[in-house]
Amino acid sequence: MGKRARVLIGGPLAVFADGFGGELERLGYSASTTEEQLRLMAQLSRWLDDRGLEVGELTAARAEEFLVYRRACGRTHRCSPRALAAVLGFLRELGVVPAPAPAPIVTATDWLLAAFEQYLLGERGLARARWRATGGSRLFLTSRFGDGELGLERLTAADVSAFMLEESACRSTGSLSTVVTGLRALLRFLYLRGHTPLALAAAVPAVAQRRSDSAPILSRNEVQLLLASCDLGRAIGRRDHAIVTMLARLGLRAGELAGLRLEDIDWRAGELAVDGKSVRGRLPLPVDVGRALADYLRHGRPASESRHVFIHARAPYGPLGRCGISHVVQYACRRAGVAEVRAHRLRHGAATQMHREGAGLVEIGQVLRHRRLFTTTIYARTDPEALTDLVRPWPTGGGAS
Repeated sequence: MGKRARVLIGGPLAVFADGFGGELERLGYSASTTEEQLRLMAQLSRWLDDRGLEVGELTAARAEEFLVYRRACGRTHRCSPRALAAVLGFLRELGVVPAPAPAPIVTATDWLLAAFEQYLLGERGLARARWRATGGSRLFLTSRFGDGELGLERLTAADVSAFMLEESACRSTGSLSTVVTGLRALLRFLYLRGHTPLALAAAVPAVAQRRSDSAPILSRNEVQLLLASCDLGRAIGRRDHAIVTMLARLGLRAGELAGLRLEDIDWRAGELAVDGKSVRGRLPLPVDVGRALADYLRHGRPASESRHVFIHARAPYGPLGRCGISHVVQYACRRAGVAEVRAHRLRHGAATQMHREGAGLVEIGQVLRHRRLFTTTIYARTDPEALTDLVRPWPTGGGAS
């Protein structure tokens, strides 16, 4: 509060200063960061006042003008749009600053892709993060029709093949798979809406890729090195230790762990409720997992209004996303000096470890919440070291010449 009191704010934003400072403290910002944000608000308010502008005139374009002014004055810090995110977000939440205008839809392709987005979100029920994987849709339409009128009724299987041939020459296998996913979804949509007379989704070729173990599966000892690299004397170390433990022991997906909420933990029954790809299931909570999770919740998790179990270690204390979960694993690998992997490889490792310990594919599939046994066989790799026990010694004898 002392540092807040030292920042004097005049001009049109003065009446919002106390509320903004309180909001920053509520979100868990440190006193020094709160002071810096209030100083930025004071400079913005003076800039508005010097130009005779009111709060309601603080549009996205005006905010960019302010940042240009700061850079012209020789400022090197807090000169990007991200610097104003906190103050603009607060003012927009109050309704005193206009929200940023959405990007205008100007071409026929834009209109079609907007309808495609609504179809995926509304009728297919796909999350926004899921339909972003359909990046090949715009690329395909632009390559066939440019920015002009869409002749969708003239599309043929030859157009699809030609496009895929062009993209395969300049993309990796993983990138090309993303294009294939998006293009198939778009072509199904076009056929269902009557834009194309033929069901062209079947004309999109599959990407030939071997399911190999190019990314390593960490051994039990390597997983222990990951856990040992987490500093349990720090809050972030307790969080990372709990994340790695749950990924390695329960085989959770990064998205499942990111979506885990406090009410999903049943401490009395020793169970977790997990939202998977298609179903909500329950998993037992082993002792070591429960101990790591309880240690984080009691001594490592910052106070936050978020109900998500895993949140950022720095303010604002929002939920940690699936990419953040994978980054935790990557950083642990670097600290431990083992081959760098992402979170999903720990899921493979959990299945492999269960297989080595004698669990059957049906049991492993139940833990991983697979609907098909074939999917489980991809995860549960045979241990090459275990195969050495099956190798018979090379016969030797002195009788043959």
